[in-house]
Order: sequence, then structure tokens, then C-alpha cells
Amino acid sequence: MSTSKLIFISPESFESNIFFDNFQIFFVKLKSMEKTTQQTVNRGRAIVRTSILGIFANVLLAFFKAFVGIISNSIAITLDSVNNLSDAASSVITIIGAKLAAKPADKKHPFGYGRLEYLSAMVIAIIILYAGITSLVESVKKIISPQTPEYSAVSIIILSVAVVVKIVMGFYVKSVGEKVNSDSLVASGKDALMDSLVSFTTVIAAIFYLFAGVALEPYVGALISFMILKAGVETLVGTISEILGERAGAELARNVKKTISEIDGVLGVYDLVLNNYGPDSFIASVHIELDDSTTVVDVDKLQRKISKAVFEEHGIIISAVGVYPANTGASAASAVKNQILDYLKLYPSVLEMHGLYVDEEEKTLRMDIIIDFDEKDRGEQHKKIQQNIEEMFPQYKTSVQLDLDVTSL
Repeated sequence: MSTSKLIFISPESFESNIFFDNFQIFFVKLKSMEKTTQQTVNRGRAIVRTSILGIFANVLLAFFKAFVGIISNSIAITLDSVNNLSDAASSVITIIGAKLAAKPADKKHPFGYGRLEYLSAMVIAIIILYAGITSLVESVKKIISPQTPEYSAVSIIILSVAVVVKIVMGFYVKSVGEKVNSDSLVASGKDALMDSLVSFTTVIAAIFYLFAGVALEPYVGALISFMILKAGVETLVGTISEILGERAGAELARNVKKTISEIDGVLGVYDLVLNNYGPDSFIASVHIELDDSTTVVDVDKLQRKISKAVFEEHGIIISAVGVYPANTGASAASAVKNQILDYLKLYPSVLEMHGLYVDEEEKTLRMDIIIDFDEKDRGEQHKKIQQNIEEMFPQYKTSVQLDLDVTSL
């Protein structure tokens, strides 16, 4: 007759188990993914809710401005109403973009659809540009063939109310956009604030005509057109820049590096790369500096701790962790490092030196340097530094790798 035993594993011994390490990381990632998913849902709701409010306000303003523009024979007011309609269309596109971008990752797009928000912002920019070109053409026609406007006190009051509404909407939409990191909402908010300035200019032109009898309508319309075009170009250029791949913000990079550097055993954190797959969606890689006596098992444990900590605190997936060895108990390596650091002071454009390792057995010296992008010829300076360090330490085979400053630190 066989007997079975119930084996009790203490928490201390269980935590050291590799299976538990993997399970713990999976559990933390699962919780973080649930949290991130909920944040994505809340973010999408905020974008949609704000956009719907913008649609309602802009359609209402367009109706009143068009009515005032027609009865007063004012091209500037009429064009301003068209601009409101373009803003409403932008809000519709923002909603569509947010909905599509919130789609979960799938086999074809394993990193999700977050970048669709950038495309929706680009479409908004194109709509703004179209509105600007159309209004400019109409304004030029009125300059060539002027018409006399007919303002009333009621029309001026309606326009003044519209200015106040646009100011309130602009600040509200922009603040929500910044809060949820939505480029489309931020662009819409800025556009609304610009519209309020345009509408205010129209009111001033109307008051000037009532008192001075001089019609500035076509010229104000042309001014409005150029301001619309400027907003469209800025939005388009900014969106294209993000699609091409901008460097991550310095604050986020500092926070991620700080999280990694606080893990026991990590001597330095370098070469952090944050690849953007939509607002607040990053896949990262990083290099860490470790004691050269660190074993492969220890490196594996550190990599898992780093992945867990970064994902838990920042919602960022670490796809790869590279390693730089650091000389330990070697006074010769320390002396070499100090000499190189003193030499590099001659080059203000050298932002950082890291990954220095002196291998006495193979007689090799390797290191990485970061040269500022503002340096006119980074390649030539890198070549010169390589040659000079080789001359300083002829006993070593030297390798100086040129790294990139990708985190604005």
C-alpha cells in the first residue's frame, strides 16, 4: 500500500524557485496589462466624450455664424462658419481614430493599433489645410470684387458669444488632450483657441465698419485663411515627425533609468531605446553595466527583475537587456578610465562615455561614446577620438563604438 506525502514549501524557498520567478513575472504582467487595458478604455472614453462635445459646439456655432454671415453679407463671418464645420469634421475623425487605435493587438499587428491616432491627426491636418486654401481663394475673390457688408448689433453680439464659447472649448479640449496624451485633441484645442482669435478679429472688423464705414472683410478673411493654413502645416509637420519616430521625453527616460538603476547589482544604465507604438505605448531595450564576475544565472535573474519592475511601474515592455561588464579589483582599468575621461574633456560635444572594459588577458580596450547630434561631423570626430585613444594605449587593441543619444538626457 503506497502512501502520499504532503510537501510544504516555505515562502523563502518558493521565491527562489525559477518556476515561481517566471510565474510571478507573468502574474505582475497580467495585472499590469489589465490596468493598462482599463486605462486605455478610460482614455478612449475621454477622447470620444470630449470630441462629441466639440462636434455639438462647432455645429451650433457654424449654424449661427453662417446665418449672421449671410444676412450681413460678410465673407469673413461666413468663412469662419466653414472653419467651425471643419473643426466638427476633425472631431469626428478623432473619434474614429481613437476607436480604431484602441483595437487589441492581433497576429498581424502584435504591437496593437495605437499609431492609427497619428494617421487620424494627419487627416485632421489635411482638412485644416483644405479649409485654409478654400477660404483664401474666396477672400481673394472678395478683394478683387468687393461687396459692402451690413452689420447689426445682434450679429456682433452673436459673434462675441461665439468667441467666448471657442475660448472655453479650446482650453477644455486642449487640457483633456494633454491629460490623456492625445495629439488629435491637443491639435483640436489649439485650433479652437486660434479660431477664437480669428472670430475676435472678425468682431473688431465689424465694429470698425460700423464706426468708420471702412470694410476690412476681405482682408480679415485672408488673415483668417493664413492662420488656418499655419495651423494645418504645424499639425501635419508634427504628426509626420511622430510617425518618423521622435525621441522619447527626457522625464520618462529618466524615470525608467532610475527604476532600473535601483535594482541591486546594476552598476549603470545606458542606451535606453523607447520605441513608440502609439500614445503611451512603448517597447524598450536597454544596456546595463554589471560586475564582470556576474554569472549567466545572475544576469538572467536581473533581466527578469528589470522587466518586472519597468512593466509594473511604467507599463513598458522591455524586449531586450544588453550587458556591459565592469572591471572589478583592477587598478589598471581605473587608471585607464580616468585618463580617457580627462582626454574626452577636450571634446564638449562628447556627451557620455560608458561600457569601458579593459581585458588584460586578450589585451583589448573597448568603450562606447555618445557625440551630440549638433556636431557637424560626428563620424570624423569619432574617427579622431578612436585614433588618439589607440595612440594613448598602444598596448591594447582598442574599439571605440559610436552610440546614439536617443533619450534626451
